[in-house]
Amino acid sequence: MYIELTEYLRCPEEHDEQTYLVLVPQTMEGRAVTAGSVGCPVCKNEYTIADGVARFGDPAGAGTGVPAEAETSLPTADTVQALLGVAGPGGYVVLVGSAVRLAGELAAVMDGVHFVGVNAPGDVAPSATLSLLSHPKVIPLKSSMARGVVVGADHAAEPWLGEASRLVLRGLRLVVLAEAAAAADTEQLASGDGMWVGEKE
Repeated sequence: MYIELTEYLRCPEEHDEQTYLVLVPQTMEGRAVTAGSVGCPVCKNEYTIADGVARFGDPAGAGTGVPAEAETSLPTADTVQALLGVAGPGGYVVLVGSAVRLAGELAAVMDGVHFVGVNAPGDVAPSATLSLLSHPKVIPLKSSMARGVVVGADHAAEPWLGEASRLVLRGLRLVVLAEAAAAADTEQLASGDGMWVGEKE
């Protein structure tokens, strides 16, 4: 997990999300924490970082039950970048579920952006451009912290759509890799070809 991401982490428990978590790194590779923990000073919960993944909860069963073959029809990185409308380096783009598989290709076309994967498929590993988090019900990140969010077809339902919308900065975009989608506080811009795009109001 990218050490600077700590500033944007939130405890998944129901209390003020502006409380900062405390990072205790055990091992690092460059700017990435590969083992350690993050603790919440409010509820005293402690969450493990293992193999570079910040584990806020077991993601098993977190998806919507969409068949695995939905992952094989992912759009190209160029298409997703165009739909997100993210230009220039800096900041974070969040990828949820099967959409995390796009991280490597997106990093190649969106230089200088750091990606945060939530509930990634088991064969996706963290990298210099990708931090991984897990939780079965929420995205453990603070509101309005992302330049864009892409939600995979396997998470294209509540609570994930509401969580994704919460993360997006006002005026920026949420992309869902499924057409039948809607998210609170997000105006639909387009729907078709297996994708839905909205702008945060």
